[in-house]
Amino acid sequence: QVQLVESGGGLVQPGGSLRLSCAASGFTFSNYGMEWYRQAPGKERELVATITGTGGSVNYADSVRGRFTISRDNAKKAVYLQMTNLKPEDTAVYYCKMILGYWGQGTQVTVSS
Repeated sequence: QVQLVESGGGLVQPGGSLRLSCAASGFTFSNYGMEWYRQAPGKERELVATITGTGGSVNYADSVRGRFTISRDNAKKAVYLQMTNLKPEDTAVYYCKMILGYWGQGTQVTVSS
């Protein structure tokens, strides 16, 4: 079955960086686009970044463009979210999602001094 396991979250100071990872199994990884979402307390879950199966096309939410980078390694069956210049408003649970609707369990990112 499809499994997605996120890791790499934690507590970081404003201006810092984190790299999230999502390990995938149970499907032909390179055939499917992947997405990162986030959900802050009391807010709707929002799309952060997307990447196609080949990695040739990516898109970002306006709120993270220029600070976050999505990438993937199809040999390792993993998708990543490199986050730089983090702000307190980036605090959320971050989820990876396969485009057919499978979700990981999420990883907490807290940006605070």
